[in-house]
Amino acid sequence: MNDSEKQRNAYIVLCAGIFFNLTICVLYVWSLLRVMLTAPVAEGGWGWTSGQAGLPYTLIIVFFATGVLIGGRIQDKVGPRWVATAGGACVGLGLILSGLIGNNATGIALCFGVITGMGMGLGYGSVLPAALKWFHPGRKGFVSGMILGGFGLASLHYAPTTNALLNNFGISNTFLYLGIAVALISVPISQLVKNPPADYVPPEAKNVKQSSPASRAPVDFTWNEMLRTKRFYLMFIIFVLSASIGLMMIGNIANIAGLQAGVTNAAFLIGYVAIMNTLGRIVGGITSDKIGRENTLLIAIILQMINMIAFVHYQNMAMLVIGFTLVGACFGIFLAVFPALTGDQFGLKNYGINYGIMYLAYGVGGVVAPVIADYLDFKTTYLICAGLMVATIFLNFLLKRDIASLAKQS
Repeated sequence: MNDSEKQRNAYIVLCAGIFFNLTICVLYVWSLLRVMLTAPVAEGGWGWTSGQAGLPYTLIIVFFATGVLIGGRIQDKVGPRWVATAGGACVGLGLILSGLIGNNATGIALCFGVITGMGMGLGYGSVLPAALKWFHPGRKGFVSGMILGGFGLASLHYAPTTNALLNNFGISNTFLYLGIAVALISVPISQLVKNPPADYVPPEAKNVKQSSPASRAPVDFTWNEMLRTKRFYLMFIIFVLSASIGLMMIGNIANIAGLQAGVTNAAFLIGYVAIMNTLGRIVGGITSDKIGRENTLLIAIILQMINMIAFVHYQNMAMLVIGFTLVGACFGIFLAVFPALTGDQFGLKNYGINYGIMYLAYGVGGVVAPVIADYLDFKTTYLICAGLMVATIFLNFLLKRDIASLAKQS
């Protein structure tokens, strides 16, 4: 296989991963669904309580993270294609069952939260490791940013689609139609997701510097070896704190917009945040290839901290756009940097299971986020989030020092 063939195959897998994620990510439209579920029956809603509407969102995040771990482990053994296929099918099935089950809070929590969440995790946990193996290690940030960009950009088309379906066909049919579409599109795309041959050597990266000395010749850690390192726990806690803030804010876009600025239709804002989230993933991934993962994280952490301090003062649509620009972009940066950083520090041989374990931090963040948002007023929540970012700055400093000390030893 010559370099041009390698590059063509690499980009086929990369594009397949982007479009697959673009199809299966139904997570961030829950903000629109939640508004309808909690609306009075007289207004076309189902009259759910806040707790009932929050449970499926919590479950989908937890089982999404669990699915990444399971999918990553399985694809390390059998390859990514069938794991991705199962993931796309489960996302569609969970949505279809949610549509068929009707106004049943427990049933939708299980179907949407567990089945759809697990499917998203299986798909997500299989396409990223496959794509990374097709490219030079110096492009981990670029590949992570592009693959995860598809995941973030999904809300751009799902938000207006979901809004239109809810207005014209009701809640049950919205679930049903989305599920059918996801299954019909994602399963064929997943057939293009595959690992390179065993003897494959990716072409050298051009005009890309390694993010840190420790990433130039990464040791391939097993999952239990990774768990014995200090830097794993530093990375994990940073991921939990940064993810919880992004999940809390994105999951409450419609509520925040309504309370702080009187916005009754947040579909535009949800789509806009999806764009910023996607740009954050792409730009953050590429930037981390240039200036280092820890430095990129620090920039995003500081921006998010300042934004949380100021968010209570965003009382109109223009100010909310500015605030959610930073929320989306910083969240995207966090999600792009951690996959690349995991590959830098623990290698690609066992990447599926290693990043699956690391990604459990996202699931923990999904549990923390509702606790912060559902039981406190938003003003208090913003201040708590700012405090968490201050703690994250300190943890990032410890992580950078630990990685630098390892580089000196090697």
